[in-house]
Amino acid sequence: MGRRKNCRKVNGILLLNKPLGLTSNEALQQVKAIFGACKAGHTGSLDPLASGLLPVCFGMATKVSPFLLDSDKRYQVKVCLGVTTTTGDREGEVVETQSADAVTEQAVRDILPRFRGEIRQLPPMYSALKHKGERLYKLARKGIEVEREPRIVRIHSLTLDGCDLPEFELNVRCSKGTYVRTLAEDIGKALGCGGHVAALCRTRVGPYSMEQAVDMDTLKRISESEGRTGLDRLLLPVDSAIQAWPDIHLSGDAAYYLRMGQAVLVPKAPTQGWVRLYSSGDEFIGIGRIQEDGRVAPKRLLDAG
Repeated sequence: MGRRKNCRKVNGILLLNKPLGLTSNEALQQVKAIFGACKAGHTGSLDPLASGLLPVCFGMATKVSPFLLDSDKRYQVKVCLGVTTTTGDREGEVVETQSADAVTEQAVRDILPRFRGEIRQLPPMYSALKHKGERLYKLARKGIEVEREPRIVRIHSLTLDGCDLPEFELNVRCSKGTYVRTLAEDIGKALGCGGHVAALCRTRVGPYSMEQAVDMDTLKRISESEGRTGLDRLLLPVDSAIQAWPDIHLSGDAAYYLRMGQAVLVPKAPTQGWVRLYSSGDEFIGIGRIQEDGRVAPKRLLDAG
């Protein structure tokens, strides 16, 4: 039920440059339809206001999507000072207007170190987090505000890329769970005038960068001119998402027992952490984790054949 009759099995990762105006799910459904794929998921929502890198995992690549969700991200964000909105971006209703005339470029530079490293963020009401089973943004649209617990996130780098006050541009590299809208609001608050996100583009997700991404118009053009063969050439291999991990190449027997769900002992394997698993023929077969006893335990295996 629910699966289209004429869909096909597609495996791999497409790096999509999500356009403005679409939700991540709307973009996903369009890409899924273009490819005619049976199974696909995206890795980390972008607001309709935001553009940029949205990895789409097809078929067996959905096995690695949680690790992309957990990976660091990089954003280019334009902040507008002096105006606070309900949503923290230009789509929201104006809550308060304050003069930003006293703010200088040097003041912006001086405030940024306060927001580097580990910081506490209060998740915004306009977010996909759930409260008693309901998305916060749905409650917010009803005018309901609920208590949220602050969370600790890490801002690895935060640099000023341009300044034309009352607007300025930041380059942000951050951990998963970071709300860039909240970061912009908090910086504006620290500068004494409030602020919101005027524009946002995600430029990196884990090992992937925008330079590798394809936009929706290009996808449609390739689909029309080259068909599915051309589309499939755009796909990155499933294991490209976790290339930074150590790899383990298994003997035929070890691969067999591991596929049966058993942990196996592999000579010269790493002593801890996540690993990429390959057959003796160098075929990627899934993800494993090193146990305390040194054996490799299967965690997410690709379907055989």
